[in-house]
Amino acid sequence: MDRRRFLTRAAAAAACPVCAAALAPGRPAGAAEAGGWSYGGATGPTAWGTLDPAWRTCTAGERQSPVDLSGATPSMMATPDIDWPAMPLVIANTGNTIAVEATAYATMGLGLEGARYRMTGFHFHHPSEHTVEGRGFPLEIHFMHEDELGGGFAIAAVFVRSGALNPTLQTIFQAMPAQAGERLSLPTLIPPRRLLPPDDERESFRYQGSLTRPPCTEAVRWLVFTHPIEAAPEQIEAFARLFPMNARPVQPLGRRYLLLDFF
Repeated sequence: MDRRRFLTRAAAAAACPVCAAALAPGRPAGAAEAGGWSYGGATGPTAWGTLDPAWRTCTAGERQSPVDLSGATPSMMATPDIDWPAMPLVIANTGNTIAVEATAYATMGLGLEGARYRMTGFHFHHPSEHTVEGRGFPLEIHFMHEDELGGGFAIAAVFVRSGALNPTLQTIFQAMPAQAGERLSLPTLIPPRRLLPPDDERESFRYQGSLTRPPCTEAVRWLVFTHPIEAAPEQIEAFARLFPMNARPVQPLGRRYLLLDFF
């Protein structure tokens, strides 16, 4: 999809809450609505694969995410080419997370056969979905991207640890809707890049996995930054009050390769 088509699509979504579902984080074309699944109880992660025939991969898949990031093989991959301009805020409470839609044309390249991925938005998990040698973090941010030529996804993930106040997160969290299904737009511009580690701290884990929510599609290139960013305890608590637990448990790595990149 070229820049003009994307901007037309984003503008239409901003004017139509129903249309906005097409830009929801991690939602490939034709995917089922978020309703009908949860992070606990009878509709929790262990049941996802039985709730809808289209979600069978959640149970039967062999390359599921998240995973524990341990035992990685050192490698030298190309530095990610991240082009995320500042964009107005469009924030939604999906019932399962707080999602920020990509309202500007933003892309990421992983240096893999020249493929570029277009950002659709980003969202949050409490606690982190991935762990590092068994250790988790209070929050994890997923920046969702689709292959511009079709056929796959790329997700850049950032851990958040307790520490200093994060001004960019504050802008989002002080405006996040409290009710499921609520969506709001703000003229405030935020640069998503400010939610990344500093340029000299962008080593990352990479592996082949899946979406971490139904339909658990296995066509995802994961890039998980090793260095966390910080958020104040009260910021973490503000999100936790809305979503006490919205993280899928770690899945077996199996025979997949886990790489640790040094730039």
